[in-house]
Amino acid sequence: MLASMVMSTPRWTADDLPDLSGRTALVTGATSGIGRVTATELARHGARVILAVRNPRAGADLADELAGSASVLPVDLASLESVHRAAATVDEPIDLLVNNAGVMAPPRLRITEDGQELQFQTNHLGHFALTGLLLPRLLDAPAPRVTTVSSIAHRRGSRQVLQANQAEGVRYSPDVAYGQSKLANLLFAMELQRRAEAAGVPLTSTAAHPGVSNTNLFASKDGIGGIPLLGLVSRPVMGLLFPDAAAGAEATLYAATVAPPGSYTGPTQLFGSRGPVGPAGMSETARDEQLADQLWSLSEDLTGVRFDLGGAA
Repeated sequence: MLASMVMSTPRWTADDLPDLSGRTALVTGATSGIGRVTATELARHGARVILAVRNPRAGADLADELAGSASVLPVDLASLESVHRAAATVDEPIDLLVNNAGVMAPPRLRITEDGQELQFQTNHLGHFALTGLLLPRLLDAPAPRVTTVSSIAHRRGSRQVLQANQAEGVRYSPDVAYGQSKLANLLFAMELQRRAEAAGVPLTSTAAHPGVSNTNLFASKDGIGGIPLLGLVSRPVMGLLFPDAAAGAEATLYAATVAPPGSYTGPTQLFGSRGPVGPAGMSETARDEQLADQLWSLSEDLTGVRFDLGGAA
């Protein structure tokens, strides 16, 4: 079904988004890059958007630009206390949750206040906890959707994702740790869809990846941009070689609004780095249902968050 839809629209863009009037979307990492484009386009098509951001001032600036169709929710995904505090303030149905925020390949090992490697917590555990805590608000909506942003780098991940807590003394590799966190995103998205189906609830879970885009993810001092020279040259070099955030956001917007349940969407050219959106390939590890179940249990233990899918899961 997804393949035929993409073939009939060779270049699906944000202009093809459906009317989202009357719906509320919550987007993490909404003040820069793909998150900013995602939030802006959802608002442009009628959604009220909750900007879940670490920098409230930047969130307020974007909310002003969106002219009354957005509000700000301060949250730091690297802090479970912050995630709990943020989720507790949401008291309305959420039609669409976009788990977008992320950090990529900080050059040195960084451990969060919760004792987790920064990428694994920010990219996966924080979103796992936020989704679980917002689940009652999602199930208050008639047809809720959760979209989790992964990466082609998920192929660097392995079954060692179950030992992704670098605080345990595992040798730190920035690229490998990033790949593990992106594999965790994909395992989570697919497992959430399976559990929703088993529970008989009308929740759709999808995943997406942006390919390779010229965004702040490369320049951020929290990630690979923490290497001074790379942080300085990454934006101009990336701008010459790869599409901008608007193109990168197409897969996320498609997955968040029209893609079928349990799908994975991304660019379809140059090994998934760019091009029109369509079905994206998953590694064999990402398709491992047993591993997904084990990661789910581990994530519950590490976050203390349990998902209540109507008592059936």
